[in-house]
Amino acid sequence: MTLNTLIAGSYFLAAVAFILGLKAMSSPAGARRGILWAGGGMVLATLVTFLWPNMENRLLILAAILVGGVPAWISGRKVAMTGMPQMIALYNGMGGGAAAAIAWVELLSDGHGGGLSWTVVTLAVTGALIGAVSFSGSLLAFAKLEGWLKRSLRFAGQNLLNLLILLVAVATAALLILDVSGPWLTVFIAVALLLGITLTMPIGGADMPVVISLYNALTGLAVGLEGLVLDNAAMIIAGTVVGAAGTLLTQLMAKAMNRSLANVLFSAFGETAAEGDEIEGTMKPVEAIDAAVMLGFARQVIIIPGYGMAVAQAQHKVWELAEALMKRGVRVKFAIHPVAGRMPGHMNVLLAEAGVPYDLIFDEAEINPEFSKTDVALVIGANDVVNTAARTDTASPIYGMPILDADKASNAIVIKRGKGAGFSGIENALFYQDRTRMLYGDGQAKCAELIRAVHEL
Repeated sequence: MTLNTLIAGSYFLAAVAFILGLKAMSSPAGARRGILWAGGGMVLATLVTFLWPNMENRLLILAAILVGGVPAWISGRKVAMTGMPQMIALYNGMGGGAAAAIAWVELLSDGHGGGLSWTVVTLAVTGALIGAVSFSGSLLAFAKLEGWLKRSLRFAGQNLLNLLILLVAVATAALLILDVSGPWLTVFIAVALLLGITLTMPIGGADMPVVISLYNALTGLAVGLEGLVLDNAAMIIAGTVVGAAGTLLTQLMAKAMNRSLANVLFSAFGETAAEGDEIEGTMKPVEAIDAAVMLGFARQVIIIPGYGMAVAQAQHKVWELAEALMKRGVRVKFAIHPVAGRMPGHMNVLLAEAGVPYDLIFDEAEINPEFSKTDVALVIGANDVVNTAARTDTASPIYGMPILDADKASNAIVIKRGKGAGFSGIENALFYQDRTRMLYGDGQAKCAELIRAVHEL
């Protein structure tokens, strides 16, 4: 077996591991196995790369792996589940930045000497544009999710500015393709980075799950293009798989919100209060002991978690409450909306961490018919995904978005820190309905009170 055959075969096995890992990650039951498969494939591809003939700077490569890998290992073990969305945004951005850096190096080294064909230069430039946008956009998404940027920057003519920056990026890309030895490379990269910032700046936190998924797809596409530049099969396959999966996920997330991707990117929705029909009625508070009675004597309870549960780190107490109810003979189910939380699958990850069995967790399509047969819908830190304005208020920004039918349960109990609107700034009509009771306070503390009260029944 020749060395080239060994390398090609190893890359093929790595690609198979990527695909099997992604397939396993489609289910919570196989997610851990999928991560191990994909991680093993990446380790194999990395190690085999050291065997390339005429490989130089092995010590520098090893040092870079240590500099990047050790902090990532430490932070990955320490990061709280509430910080997982911003961690994903950060690492995704690093992938896009790496793809742009590869293009920059290739264009600087071979481009000036005329060693790259027009086709390869075009692929490199395209990958650099996409990777740079994903890099700066993902870093800005990280800053928003981390709370470093409290407000989004919005102004009249913002979409026109983005279009102008895109045209400048395309123009400099064309000049770069025509003359790689010209001074356009640095200008091109700077403009591409600026485009990622201006595209992401006006987008509110409520839309971040879609944005993170989109930049994940862009990173995969950029990596695949740079794989073609380097003639590296592992990069081509991995980038294509990630890009395809990210694209599909982005479409599914936008569909779950009943909004187009263009609307998410350019409508400036996500943080400002929305105008719509004035909500009639008042929010009716309830004490923990009374809520516990409603839950403890119910036949079926559906628990709906949201980002507020993540902020309160209440997932373990929520599962403890569910166990206490099940011991009393109450049927308990968990309902997950596709865009609940700050990243795709956020609530599934939290519930899995708390040890909630997978067979108790249902998605929107599976669980909605159950609400009409449910005594209590317990909403913990969720807002837009149960807002009935999505069905009734044509003036609402979320009108038409599929929601969890918590209002169709005989009763609804909402654990919420205060009376303010949710993260997107939209008042929730469910909270004002006659059959809804508001249990105000920290999610973890209130779940602990409910557990004690249920045990005392």
